[in-house]
Amino acid sequence: MADETTTDTPDVQDEDAPDEDAPQTPDDTASDSTSEAAAADTDADAPDENAPDEDAPDAAPQDKDDGDDAPEESSSEEETSHRVTVEELLKAGAHFGHLTSRWNPRMEKYIFMERNNIHIIDLMQSQVLLDEAAEAAKRFARRGKKILFAGTKKQAEDIVREHAEECGMPHMVDRWLGGTMTNFQTIRKSIRRMEEIERMDRDGTLDKLKKKEKLMRLREHEKLEETLGGIRDMANLPSAIYIVDVQREDIAVSEANNLGIPIIAMVDTNGNPKNIDYPIPVNDDALSSIELVTSTLTDAVQEGLQERRMKKEEKKKAAA
Repeated sequence: MADETTTDTPDVQDEDAPDEDAPQTPDDTASDSTSEAAAADTDADAPDENAPDEDAPDAAPQDKDDGDDAPEESSSEEETSHRVTVEELLKAGAHFGHLTSRWNPRMEKYIFMERNNIHIIDLMQSQVLLDEAAEAAKRFARRGKKILFAGTKKQAEDIVREHAEECGMPHMVDRWLGGTMTNFQTIRKSIRRMEEIERMDRDGTLDKLKKKEKLMRLREHEKLEETLGGIRDMANLPSAIYIVDVQREDIAVSEANNLGIPIIAMVDTNGNPKNIDYPIPVNDDALSSIELVTSTLTDAVQEGLQERRMKKEEKKKAAA
């Protein structure tokens, strides 16, 4: 029995020792000064533990609200910081480039990786550069400048025509006529010829001609309408040009560079971004990719036009 009591008493002492020195257990191996600092810390912490109990009804809801609002604000900033998300670009297939054997070395900095002998475009860069191109288009529209939409490849014709007409901008979708911008006066003569044939048709002059001559005039008008119908209202050279495929529209790129006209363009991995002011490295063959980029630029143009209209209205109100 004596042995049992002796064995029990040390256990009781061991259990009591931690209880008495519990606040100082982290500083047991430290010096006296550190133990005093620890004691001071524990004393300083005591009111902090009581404070939340007194202010619990007010503090708790505030912490919850702050925690809930922070992710919403950050997510909203991420959504509004870019016009197009990376997910949208992925769904549109904008990341697929050409075969590695057909690439242009100048596009190397825009290429993310190579997969199955196909270059994959870095969509993070595409996202940023698309924002820059859209802001440029918005500035041109806000100043009342014209942007010529050019996309003569089959899969881009309808998309470019539709969005250009939607924002009231000129377009060329049938084929690019050499000298459209560098020899603009000759192009204007062809447009006037087209309008002359239309007047002849309206006032009945064509009906007075022989059947063969009338058919010749109508066919002439049809060809002119296909190639120049989209720029008939473009009285002067455009202030900027948007091109879907710089490889296909190399003549348009050359003319714009000669005249110092800024270029906004979709550039695939086989294109040359060197002489493009606002390159957008994306797939320029997929319908969904062309639609996404063109619609984004169109929205930016409409924003610029809306701001221009609002400024005019404000000036009118101020003058009145």
